[in-house]
Amino acid sequence: MSQPDARNRLAQLSKERAASLASLSELLGRNASYLQQFIKKGSPRKLEEGDRKTLAEFFGVDESELGAPDGRSKENSYKARLVAQDIDYIDVPRLNIGASAGPGALPDREKPFDAFRFSRRWLAEQGLEGAKLQAITVEGDSMEPLLNNGDEILIDTAPRAFRDGVHVVRLGDTLMVKRIAQAGAGRFSLLSQNLAYPPVDVAADEMEVIGRVVWKGGRI
Repeated sequence: MSQPDARNRLAQLSKERAASLASLSELLGRNASYLQQFIKKGSPRKLEEGDRKTLAEFFGVDESELGAPDGRSKENSYKARLVAQDIDYIDVPRLNIGASAGPGALPDREKPFDAFRFSRRWLAEQGLEGAKLQAITVEGDSMEPLLNNGDEILIDTAPRAFRDGVHVVRLGDTLMVKRIAQAGAGRFSLLSQNLAYPPVDVAADEMEVIGRVVWKGGRI
């Protein structure tokens, strides 16, 4: 790729990833105007090899797109793909605990045993950009047919203003997944989807909301 094309490609990548040229220059250990001058004024005439390699890895592209000489552009393609995965995906920890599982650890005190990987784009499409997500397992039938025994659910534990919905809560030493509705005068109703389970009326200070359930997954 010619150097003018490489400059255009760098400007395009910067815009697509919402990464400012100043911040990218700082990534390279350069002054804030370094890449701006490269793109707008052609100074320096071409990127130094180390700078080009760092930018290619950051964007997850082949070095040839940023002006690498022929025959060297494939050198770091595999590593670039790995870096791109780290940029475009988020690992959500899976915790070895279950809602309605009786006494046990809370999500923020349990060491993950595995992780789900979700794309940042998908999370944004679901309205979950910026969410603090953890995955736990549903145990029991109290939330059927909405949530079945063995389903894995994502809970958003980021601090947010409370609103009615399905949450994981701690009541005493028990974790529960319930639909929570305000009952007035500082009280809440914990509701099961399975009508065989009666509502539980609790005071606000008797329960701790761990997180809101925002996604479920399970076998068909």
